[in-house]
Amino acid sequence: MNYGSIAIVLLLLTIANGSAVIAKRILGDRFAWPVDGGARFIDGQPFFGRSKTIRGFLAGVTLTAIAAPFAGVDWRAGALIAFVAMSGDLLSSFIKRRMGRESSSRAVGLDQIPESLFPALLAIPVIGITSADAAAITILFFVGAPIASQVFYALKIRDRPY
Repeated sequence: MNYGSIAIVLLLLTIANGSAVIAKRILGDRFAWPVDGGARFIDGQPFFGRSKTIRGFLAGVTLTAIAAPFAGVDWRAGALIAFVAMSGDLLSSFIKRRMGRESSSRAVGLDQIPESLFPALLAIPVIGITSADAAAITILFFVGAPIASQVFYALKIRDRPY
């Protein structure tokens, strides 16, 4: 296991996911255009929901790309990892809407696994981690993301503790 690379990928995932929350806190409702444009799927539910915004997606990709070189990762790799993480988050939201769950509702596992597993798998060829490292990243993110959410909530950065 390459603990340094695991820590770097976890840092990039944290920045990608935290950037959207921080952008919301700083900008309020400005630029909070929904990714799905308010469109609905054939089941009548939104594709992703009102909490998935272009502002959050772009903040995650942009800030991760900026931070990546400070972690020793090419900015393009950082942007790609963030893009895949944010896309995994959109997939989770799409699935939750099909399950009839409200926007920003909690779904343990579904909220963490796609947005950590997919970018961790991408990091195998891009950063040079192993599949065991990717599994460790996914497990650590699964455990750590809810804790980070609680901390962000306590600091009044998040609106909800999850």
